[in-house]
Amino acid sequence: MKKKYRDLIHEVTDEQLYHSLYLTQIFLFLVSFILGIYLFDSFSAFFELFRWKDPNILFVGGTAGLAVFSLDLILMKILPDKYYDDGGLNRRIFQGRSLIQVAFIALIVSISEEILFRGVIQTHFGLFVSSLIFAFVHYRYLFNWFLFVNVTVLSFLIGYIYLHTENILVTITMHFLIDFLLGCVIKYKFAKKQTEQEGTFDE
Repeated sequence: MKKKYRDLIHEVTDEQLYHSLYLTQIFLFLVSFILGIYLFDSFSAFFELFRWKDPNILFVGGTAGLAVFSLDLILMKILPDKYYDDGGLNRRIFQGRSLIQVAFIALIVSISEEILFRGVIQTHFGLFVSSLIFAFVHYRYLFNWFLFVNVTVLSFLIGYIYLHTENILVTITMHFLIDFLLGCVIKYKFAKKQTEQEGTFDE
């Protein structure tokens, strides 16, 4: 199954991959909208999840995002590459992208996922349910026990922060920082590798 998944990743073009990524996020927005209609009493009840003047947005969301990114960076340095092997999907998504593109992808993903999993599902069904669904939705991580444990722990951490701050903007900020910074690491690793290969060919 893992080999079939990896082969599938290599078979799709970059254009197909990006279409799939954005369609997935649109689908998550639609699911959030449909569930929200039934679960929230009114639109104002939903928008109460967004508190723009809350200092926790940067203080908690920013600090937690940077802490998770720093820990991941350390683990990437000390663990074998296979522990972070997701079949090459993250590399395909972020390699060769501009900083603006990396930021846009991270922003869309963080908004769509946090609104659905924390704003809608956790608000009505609790931390445990939302965290498990979040972990299992990241299907590709099921093929790598370390990544699955990683995303499950992260999901519970984000959910715990949302439980205590009750502000979806806090977890969106945290989620965005993690995805954006890790995307930048992948982008610059790819750029460095290309430069080294070009230097080898020149010799």
